[in-house]
Amino acid sequence: MRIAIVTDAWTPQRNGVVRVLSTLTDFLRAMGHVVAVIEPGQFRTMPCPSYPEIPLSLFPKRRLARLLEEFAPDAVHLATEGPLGWAGRAWCLHNKHPFTTAYHTKFPHYVRARTGVPLSWPYALMRRFHGLSSAVMCPSASVHSELTQWGFTNAVEWSHGVDTAVFHPQPKDFVDLPRPLFMYVGRVAVEKNLPAFLALDLPGTKMVVGDGPARAGLMTRFPDVAWRIANGDTELSRYFAAGDCFVFPSLTDTFGLVMLEALASGVPVAAFPVPGPLDVLGTATVGVLDNDLRKAALAALDIPAEQCRDYACGFGWDKVAHQFLDLLRPFGQAARSAA
Repeated sequence: MRIAIVTDAWTPQRNGVVRVLSTLTDFLRAMGHVVAVIEPGQFRTMPCPSYPEIPLSLFPKRRLARLLEEFAPDAVHLATEGPLGWAGRAWCLHNKHPFTTAYHTKFPHYVRARTGVPLSWPYALMRRFHGLSSAVMCPSASVHSELTQWGFTNAVEWSHGVDTAVFHPQPKDFVDLPRPLFMYVGRVAVEKNLPAFLALDLPGTKMVVGDGPARAGLMTRFPDVAWRIANGDTELSRYFAAGDCFVFPSLTDTFGLVMLEALASGVPVAAFPVPGPLDVLGTATVGVLDNDLRKAALAALDIPAEQCRDYACGFGWDKVAHQFLDLLRPFGQAARSAA
């Protein structure tokens, strides 16, 4: 099958959405599908206000239409709700083609955090974007339930996976700092609720690996925290494996792929008992969920690394890729039978 994935999030951005889409693309190609990723690097862009690391494509409609027509896809998936996602939606509607979408990010909550507007406003925009989609792929049962409560009638569950070849237990001497090492890896932004972790009174060392718009301010506010940026997956995987406990303070993530990457690296998780952590960990004894994040972090230190690794290995990407294909809506029956 010829699959076009339209996304406003792509390399060199480093976030969970890019990780999911890039891994999905690799697996689909390995399965024999032809995948075209239409992303901001193919367009003129401007930095996103308040988040300059994210490029926004400028007036992409005409060029995106040309790229799609040249590729001649059998199915189109719109991964994000940015300028490219809206342009892809317009092309599909104009040509009367079905399409699928995904809800990777709690965009309404992030808009409220930055502007203070009522949640109902950005959710209305999200319903408009996703409303004509054949299926809105949700990364967890919690997100599916939330979207249903906000009036989405086409939401379906689509779980995420972890690349256990990239993320695996490794020697902890990659980081030579006082232990235990409590670590967060990911974007450093207001919606990640990092002060809830960084302000904790914990023994050993607190470390943050990642970049983002809130990094400079938090480095000034929390000078005793070890701040790092990983260069490439090999170095990133070594940071993950070096931790003794992965602390995930976010209250708004749709899934939290970094928790699976930590578990695959043999590192237990401490988090709040909210959607995202509840979906990833469930009732498994590979982490501790508690409203007292300090208590959770200290208790997680006693969880064996092998237990974490075994649990993460159950989230295989083969299953995720096949589920994605089942949810796609090819333009015609011939396209489906050729898959």
